Amino acid sequence: MSTPENHHRRAPLSRRTFLKNTALAAGAAATGPSLFAAAKPVRLFNGKNLDGWYTYTVETKYENPGIFTVVDGMVRVSGGSGDKGYFGGLVTKAEYENYKLTFDYKWGGPTYGTRKDKSRDAGVLLHCTGPNEPGPWMTSYEFQIIEGGTGDILVVNYAKRNKQENAPTLKLVSEGYTDAKKQKYFKEGGEKLEFTDSGRLNWWGRDPEWKDVVDFRGRQDVESPFGQWTKCEILCKADTLVYHVNGRLVNRARGLTVTKGKIFFQTEGAEVWYRNLELTPLG
Repeated sequence: MSTPENHHRRAPLSRRTFLKNTALAAGAAATGPSLFAAAKPVRLFNGKNLDGWYTYTVETKYENPGIFTVVDGMVRVSGGSGDKGYFGGLVTKAEYENYKLTFDYKWGGPTYGTRKDKSRDAGVLLHCTGPNEPGPWMTSYEFQIIEGGTGDILVVNYAKRNKQENAPTLKLVSEGYTDAKKQKYFKEGGEKLEFTDSGRLNWWGRDPEWKDVVDFRGRQDVESPFGQWTKCEILCKADTLVYHVNGRLVNRARGLTVTKGKIFFQTEGAEVWYRNLELTPLG
């Protein structure tokens, strides 16, 4: 999903305060052990079937006609078939909070429907709340997976967009800068950036000349080349998010107003494969 938003500039945020509040500075290094490596991970995907998960797409509702399958111990998301793209996802039945989520993904070949010939697109929705319908997404914070933009943070308040009762307010705060196109980028020590109910915080190296075309690759991309596995790590600790891609810190935010919920692996009209889905509880 790629809808730029305009936001007001605020006073600079103290870098020391930000790191103290996240309590995750040690995990931000590109090398070295993870801060919570001693905790015992839980396998979210058993390598055999989709026990513990359910599926939902706008096109098929809660049926799964081969969109999400298990192949050789991996999850394959078809993305579509023929001229039809599927939009929805694979969702945990349980809710989670205070965890580290790790997984690998790689792109398949085709794109479908309204995403045909556009950048291969997916993502992981975190702290999902509310109903699936009318979809395709849930109220959440997103770890974006898209060619050229893996590691972006999106604020996705579908409850308010659909005027649902008791819709929560989704907020987050980060540091970075705003470019001439009004796009927000994460940058340590930058100005204070605030988001409420919508908006995108680009990862620090997202190419300012990004185009929504298949096989796009930016000049500073840390995502692996097409067909190779990319390793992702997401820290959800209290009211913070910290994103790593292939071992490198790419994005960070704090001040989340929703801090637990389901985990939702998206389908957005592109074939994508996942393996090694593990969740490590944090104290």
